[in-house]
Amino acid sequence: MKFFVTGVNGQLGHDVMNNLISRGHVGVGSDIALSYNGVMDNSAVTTAEYISLDITNKEAVIKTITAVKPDAVIHCAAWTAVDLAEDEDKIPLVFKINADGTKYIAEACKQIDAKLLYLSTDYVFDGQGTTPWKPDCKEYNPLNIYGKSKLEGELAVANILSKYFIVRIAWVFGLNGKNFIKTMINVGKTHSEVRVVNDQIGTPTYTYDLSRLLVDMCESDKYGYYHATNEGGFISWYDFCVEIYKQYGLSTKVIPVSTSEYGLSKAKRPFNSRLDKSKLIENGFKPLPDWQDALARYLRAIN
Repeated sequence: MKFFVTGVNGQLGHDVMNNLISRGHVGVGSDIALSYNGVMDNSAVTTAEYISLDITNKEAVIKTITAVKPDAVIHCAAWTAVDLAEDEDKIPLVFKINADGTKYIAEACKQIDAKLLYLSTDYVFDGQGTTPWKPDCKEYNPLNIYGKSKLEGELAVANILSKYFIVRIAWVFGLNGKNFIKTMINVGKTHSEVRVVNDQIGTPTYTYDLSRLLVDMCESDKYGYYHATNEGGFISWYDFCVEIYKQYGLSTKVIPVSTSEYGLSKAKRPFNSRLDKSKLIENGFKPLPDWQDALARYLRAIN
């Protein structure tokens, strides 16, 4: 198969390109930068064909994707700075990227009859209660601008295409870029104690593991909405930090606090980010490994 992957300078796009190329597929990567500027780790993505593309430019999107003629597009590019998205001057750009850009990609896929896999987020829900959110639940109520923009992207894909996968993920970490693990390790090295929220509940997602699942999906025709995180149960950010320090070997004290006590975030976060992943097994997809195992492999990879 031939794939077109957006956002290859980010955490997930980098791993998606490496996975699909390692499996014998053809991969064309894209991002807004003039050339690939992600982590230079001698992996396949660093030598694959790269096209600079601004996804908010409709003409450029249609021209590029129809010229490449991929069998499938994996759309990883997004505005992901959740707090910064709340700034009044940034809101129009957030929607241009996450909503309009996604719509243009969906329209291009329709022209060439390509599959589209769109990465979305638990933030399309309001995070109330304790019941895991099912992928086909339509009770959307995003709490912040980022969630609202990603929901608009979801709706555009579902309204334009029939051959689509909408995959909601949460608490993502990978080699290529910033994430919670890297931040907490850096903080833990310079502080004797850290405060971490313990009332936001979810499950981490390692991009290396997720990329395999996404390519599996695109090799199939089992379209629809899915949820995908690593296995291993539901935890808080506090629990995650404790395990990070334990595996990394840091003695930094982790103090659990409520979201209101922490009080530093500009954007509202959902308390309940539990995602029901049973649909993966129902449709024959292999679940991701436990998050504890994923963390161990990730720490080995960054050291």
